[in-house]
Amino acid sequence: MLSWREHIAALPTKLNKVCFAIREIKPFMTSRVLRMVYFSHFHSIMLYGIIFWGTSHLSNNIFKTQKRIIRIITNKCKCDSCRQLYKQLQILTFPAQYIFSFLMFVIKYRDFFPSNFEIHDRDTRYNHNLHFPTTNLTLVQRGVLYSGFKIYNHLPTHIKSLSKNP
Repeated sequence: MLSWREHIAALPTKLNKVCFAIREIKPFMTSRVLRMVYFSHFHSIMLYGIIFWGTSHLSNNIFKTQKRIIRIITNKCKCDSCRQLYKQLQILTFPAQYIFSFLMFVIKYRDFFPSNFEIHDRDTRYNHNLHFPTTNLTLVQRGVLYSGFKIYNHLPTHIKSLSKNP
């Protein structure tokens, strides 16, 4: 069983192997099949535990590897922008996937987190926001729950109301 540090250290190697595999099979496959290979291999490895390691120092390398794979699938050179390529392939960027995973985590376990209206009975504009735990420790403030609260609280109200049904 790998510790979380060993898992994070092994991620770039695993993902670079997937990048190599996609580059090698590219001449024989269509872009649709390469997209499926991306989701079955790269995306599944990248997604595993992303809310815990997404802010590590290696996340930038993983984002670069993701962009390299996108360019391989679409036959672009490394100086081309990937912004439109992500939209064309309907793939979330690494940072967007990180935020989406956080939101899905908070929405899935929404019943375990108190809202501001459960803590006090004042009718304020932030009533439907999640209540932050009081803490002065930076370690806790950079943790999964605290970050999830911050991301969820920045959503517009009409999207928060939709979160009852993920």
